[in-house]
Amino acid sequence: MANTNTDLIEEDAADLQFPKDDDLSASSSANIFETNDSTYCANCFCEVRSKYISCEQCKVPICLSCFANGAEFSNHKNDHDYRIFSTNFVLFERSDWTAEEELKLLDAISNYGNWAGVAEELPNRNLNDIIEHYDYFYLDRKGCDKFPKPKDRNAEYRESVVPFRFNLEDTDEPPRYLSNTIGFQSLAGYNPARSDFENEFDKGAEDILSNVELIDHNDPQHELLSKLQCSLVQSYNRRLSRRQKWKDLIRDHGLLLLRKTYSWLKRYDCTIHKNVYERMLRFMQVSDPFKFDMLMEGLHRAGELKLQISRLINLRKLGITTLAGGRLYLKLNHLHETNRKSLKAFRSNSSFNWKNVKEPNLNMISKLNKRRTFMPIEVTGMPGYTKLSQKEIDLCSTARLVPVSYFQLRDTLIAEYKRSGSVTLQTARKLLKIDVNKTRKLYDFMLEEGYINKPAT
Repeated sequence: MANTNTDLIEEDAADLQFPKDDDLSASSSANIFETNDSTYCANCFCEVRSKYISCEQCKVPICLSCFANGAEFSNHKNDHDYRIFSTNFVLFERSDWTAEEELKLLDAISNYGNWAGVAEELPNRNLNDIIEHYDYFYLDRKGCDKFPKPKDRNAEYRESVVPFRFNLEDTDEPPRYLSNTIGFQSLAGYNPARSDFENEFDKGAEDILSNVELIDHNDPQHELLSKLQCSLVQSYNRRLSRRQKWKDLIRDHGLLLLRKTYSWLKRYDCTIHKNVYERMLRFMQVSDPFKFDMLMEGLHRAGELKLQISRLINLRKLGITTLAGGRLYLKLNHLHETNRKSLKAFRSNSSFNWKNVKEPNLNMISKLNKRRTFMPIEVTGMPGYTKLSQKEIDLCSTARLVPVSYFQLRDTLIAEYKRSGSVTLQTARKLLKIDVNKTRKLYDFMLEEGYINKPAT
């Protein structure tokens, strides 16, 4: 019996690249594998794989379409003697496989790399027969002794692993967190000691088997009831397959540790944005982990370039036209912010509070009573920045609102306007529950832009 190991099919297929020496073509059973241009039509240059015509005088192949149309080219005339060639013949001795099936087998192996895909290309052959045929005629070189020798498939497993040779004390035990600890929560309910989850996905799948009962053979509905119970079992198997699929998804994409997953997604907040990458996560179940990471990193890099372009545009609006001038501006702006924070901390010191002074200075009181103004914030690069218009950017900067908060506050006022038909400033303050100055700026801006209207007087 031929070896039916299915784990090394890609490596075996790579080793069975047919040699290009002329000795192989001498064998009548290997002519089909010649790597010359004889398999291309001499007129239309299309590849001929199954049946084709060979001109006896010109010694050139002609496809069936050109032959049926009576094509003439070069020295070839359509009245020349010809011969019909076909791949419908047995290639190897002691085999009932035709040459056409052999070609389909080799093409399927190189295209798919797994036996399931190969079996689909050969519907008339059983999966076990395909594997045995490939192992016997190709890997074991029974079809042609000039086939290259594949690597020893058992070279890495010369000595079998015996479990009792290793003591459990020599290995690290998996962590065993209690159910009420942070470590247990960080593993998303995964119990490393059992290699399973505390709460299974679709944990009610087993309930479907509660309706399965023994059926009396004398029951007149025995056949119908048997089919119904078989359908229940099939449904249960499908739910188990889906459960295993989600387990594989969590393992392959490294989603077991919640903190690690959150920190991984957090770095995309300023480039891909939360609402986008949350939608992208659903493609994990149909994508390879490495390719999915490449996709996310590509989107992340594109977002970084957009932010750099936005910063350059803002510097250009300020009249800065060189990179050196931009660096100087950012350095001075950072120094200005540092000094402003130091001055604010100095003024908040209790020792300089006029209430603690026995004879308060009227000039100091008048200065302290003045309304304090805050410096605008830089919203460039914040999550949701790309969705803001220029007026909204100015509002968020002066009102010191991050774009995500601005969108939430704006949608709240718009929803109230659609519900009641108008919004007053007092209603806006009750709904938003933020600083009154920020509420006033946002309220006036939305009135000016036509998002909401005041009540009719």
